[in-house]
Amino acid sequence: MKSSNENTNFSYELHFGSYCRKHGLDLILSFDMPPGYEYANGTFDPETKTVYMNRQLLSGSPDYEKAFFLYHELRHASQYLRPGEFSEEIRRSSGYIIMYDGTCYVRKGGEYPEFRLDGTGEYLKDLYLGQPHEVDANVFACEQAKRICGDTEGLRKLFAFWMPEHRFSGETYKAVYDLLDRKAGGAE
Repeated sequence: MKSSNENTNFSYELHFGSYCRKHGLDLILSFDMPPGYEYANGTFDPETKTVYMNRQLLSGSPDYEKAFFLYHELRHASQYLRPGEFSEEIRRSSGYIIMYDGTCYVRKGGEYPEFRLDGTGEYLKDLYLGQPHEVDANVFACEQAKRICGDTEGLRKLFAFWMPEHRFSGETYKAVYDLLDRKAGGAE
């Protein structure tokens, strides 16, 4: 019998299809990562309704990691395509992408103007990880991976890695998003 840390041929297609049926989503699953995302575990493109999973990068990973990253991206798909199911805080935050290095993108239609935030590495890392839509996606992904693979030490460590060490208040995010809106010339 294989332990929960070993690979058991996790079926992205099976879990993806089940999630889409359960949530009434018409999505595409692709294993061909878009340019610039070659080293990402996955991403979701709301314009094409495509969930991209980096099967090659995750090939040696345990099933709980594969499940975690798949369900993380599926949760982002729900956040974008079914915003009424989420809080105002999550709805607003999903329009902004803040990266570890301070690079930011503001969703304006199908465009993503790029901006920069100043700050130290830890501040920017926690700002990224603590965004309401990221926290929601990580909590959901952990719950789903736990349901599929069990509550393992590896999953708990993975979840802890993707959670911020310092949580910022909703007011901090409102101020950051307002600043990005001003830089972008106003929100949608």
